[in-house]
Amino acid sequence: MAGGQPFSIENLVEVRAVTLDYGVPLILDATRSSENALFVRRREEGYAHHSVGEIVKLMADLSDGAIFSSKKDHFVPIGGLVAVDDDALAERLRELVVVYEGFPHYGGMSGAAMEALAVGIREAADEAIVAHYVDQVGHLAAELVGAGVPIVLPPGAHAVFLDAKRFLPHIPQHEFPAQALAAAIYLAGGVRTMERGIVSGQHGNEPYDGLELVRLTLPRRVYTREHLDYVAEVVADLYRHARAVPGLRMTYAPEQLRFFQARFEPLAPFSVGGIEEHALEVSA
Repeated sequence: MAGGQPFSIENLVEVRAVTLDYGVPLILDATRSSENALFVRRREEGYAHHSVGEIVKLMADLSDGAIFSSKKDHFVPIGGLVAVDDDALAERLRELVVVYEGFPHYGGMSGAAMEALAVGIREAADEAIVAHYVDQVGHLAAELVGAGVPIVLPPGAHAVFLDAKRFLPHIPQHEFPAQALAAAIYLAGGVRTMERGIVSGQHGNEPYDGLELVRLTLPRRVYTREHLDYVAEVVADLYRHARAVPGLRMTYAPEQLRFFQARFEPLAPFSVGGIEEHALEVSA
């Protein structure tokens, strides 16, 4: 939500100390732990000579458990895992897996996905593999910065985040600038992005003055440099015609997780990429 930025080991040590003081278990959302470890190696003083695998292990040593969505660092199309250092809790989790997912030895995943996961866990500690997709984000970010497009800096690892408030300064926040920008990028070039702003951050009409970002996420082992250059060209051209992007009104919002299912309509015609849309219905 803040541009894909990593946490430091120093900060994790401090958080761990607080949880130990209060007897609170510390469970990591470790989905992107490999790329976080690479940033620690590159940026945090004292870790330049540690491998990515060693830094991931250090994160694990400073926690009581971790949850993973394996669609990211582990390169599988579906699934994930939970790891804990408490045998009783592990047994309870295995019981719940049977209720909600399947037996503990497959947890609802196919055999092929489990084989891919077994390989992916090891590859997630391979610095050459991790560096490749992190540096792809760096390339896309550099192309956008070179074109004057406002993004979150420094770039994170899994995505480049466009700053919709600066990209579309004419659209007030209650007209959903990040959602409008995501729709405009799709119209202009067929590039699918995701809003990370007031739609994601709020559940109603509460005042909000936070970030309005659009996430350009890069799946692992999917895109070539030519794909990224195309995305940069689409976004840069749209930025030059940003005034053609209107705000939106929300026409439907579910009670929960509205950023997955909410629907919108434009307050004026879109006129981007040679396409004019008067009654476009946009799903989040």
